[in-house]
Amino acid sequence: MSAFQPVILGSDINAYGMARAFHEAFGIVSTAFAHFQLSPTKYSKILDIHLVPGFGQPDTFARTLVDYAQQMQTSHPGTHLLLIPCGDSYANLLAATQDQIKAYYAFNTIAQELNRQLSLKSSFYRLCERYQLPHPSTVSLDAQAVERGDYRQLPFDYPVAMKAADSDAWLSVDFPGRKKAFIFTDPAELETMIHRSYQAGYQGEMIIQDFVPGDDSHMRVLNAYVDQHHRVRMMCLGHPLLEDPTPEAVGNYAAILPDYQEEIFGPIKAFLEDINYCGVANFDMKYDERDGTYKLFEINLRQGRSSFFVTLNGANLAQYFVDDLIEDTPFDGQTRYVRGSKLWMEIPKSIFRDYVAAGSDKDRALAMMKRGDWGTTLEYRADMSPLRWLMIRHMFSIYKKRYRQYFTRKGEGA
Repeated sequence: MSAFQPVILGSDINAYGMARAFHEAFGIVSTAFAHFQLSPTKYSKILDIHLVPGFGQPDTFARTLVDYAQQMQTSHPGTHLLLIPCGDSYANLLAATQDQIKAYYAFNTIAQELNRQLSLKSSFYRLCERYQLPHPSTVSLDAQAVERGDYRQLPFDYPVAMKAADSDAWLSVDFPGRKKAFIFTDPAELETMIHRSYQAGYQGEMIIQDFVPGDDSHMRVLNAYVDQHHRVRMMCLGHPLLEDPTPEAVGNYAAILPDYQEEIFGPIKAFLEDINYCGVANFDMKYDERDGTYKLFEINLRQGRSSFFVTLNGANLAQYFVDDLIEDTPFDGQTRYVRGSKLWMEIPKSIFRDYVAAGSDKDRALAMMKRGDWGTTLEYRADMSPLRWLMIRHMFSIYKKRYRQYFTRKGEGA
């Protein structure tokens, strides 16, 4: 195998999950670059983190990565650098600066036009319509449409969901009551929050959707690996049972069971290959009991923050990156549809027992826990020191406070 060095962009739980995947598969300590330090990667021996002021700016981003690559050419000649973004902003920066760094790194990225089409929820839904992929009934409004009050005339009934079309831009917006996504039963609530969003400086489109009924257990999450030749090598479906109820973290999964449904795999595989996608694609969707379909909510142009679920279930994501971008191994065209057997969690067992709604899915998950068929991203025995153990216990105590404060009914956040 060729010599290579993973270079991870980010310091969150997604970055740690990727570093752990590389360490499990190859025994390698990953290099990481980030704008600031987040808790999941603190006190780790499997990551060498470089914190760079202004790393979120294109010039600093590109210059930092080129400088590192040139240093590696001198100190470790012949080593291939494998670059993996672990957040929306880093994925977008990589797409924007790819021409400046592609001579130094192996990485997956897509054309900027396609990146923009998929990143913006409004244009993603238009692609879904073209490819006949189910999604919730949707209205997209720009600032002028909001000013006109177009949100008062919706083609569907309440409750409705509202979220920013531009997830990256939404990260920098703050105002009282801000959430990652909203659910409204009252038109007056929508009116208040949509105006607050634009008054706070958000400039992109706003999405208003028919709310798909049901609790967290109706969700599904799909991770796919598409190689540099636009062939889907692997797909892994998960069945979330619980989400983070914190307003700024709504939609972040806390517990996922393995699932397997070829009727979901087939259309999405065809879609990814037809649009010439490459890299990891992460889809969120929800089962709609009203018509028996799984409706797509969004695509993330990277592995999801819970994607260690895929590695935990026997499809090590690091191996796919290396096979594709370092070795360019032959592929027979037979996509691997993962049949997993392990429960993934980001929470202590007590939260799972207390907050997941009763039913056969919970019973199955509890039986997996009892057998030892479960795992978390952060609790990695090969990277556990006293400081890291204390940090993880502190994170778990924060999770408990979040659920006590924000969780309202089984399967529904505030």
